[in-house]
Amino acid sequence: MADYPVLTEEGRKKLEDELKKLKEVKRKEIKKRIELAKDHGDLSENADYQDAREEQAFIEGRILEIENVLKSAVTAPQSDRNGIRIGSKVVVEVEGQTVQYNIVGSHETNPEQGLISCDSPLGQAFLGHFIGDKVEVETPKGEVVYQIKEVK
Repeated sequence: MADYPVLTEEGRKKLEDELKKLKEVKRKEIKKRIELAKDHGDLSENADYQDAREEQAFIEGRILEIENVLKSAVTAPQSDRNGIRIGSKVVVEVEGQTVQYNIVGSHETNPEQGLISCDSPLGQAFLGHFIGDKVEVETPKGEVVYQIKEVK
């Protein structure tokens, strides 16, 4: 879709909250773990120290990742009342079942929670459609038809 990350307001808030927790809580916790592990002697054979350093590297990497996303991301505009946009909650009927999806930016995707990326084939198929539309999506098992019932 775009060369820059797209986030919903909710997604931006979640990333900002995670960044704050990593910087203000996790950094301090890991610093204490490293200091305690250093007190246990030889660092080359100290598993607690090695584990703490690996976790520190992961935390610092995640902080950089989130900062880069937030720096370059754009916030998706609020959705139309009936049209599907990034940030829309979409209720569809598919194969006799009612399912709800939230169309989100690629950094917010979590299919188990119904958070579908705007860059995914399903997300792209829904964009721009309205209540009552039938959306056909090609899947590995064949074509699936989604009937849009509600857009929030």
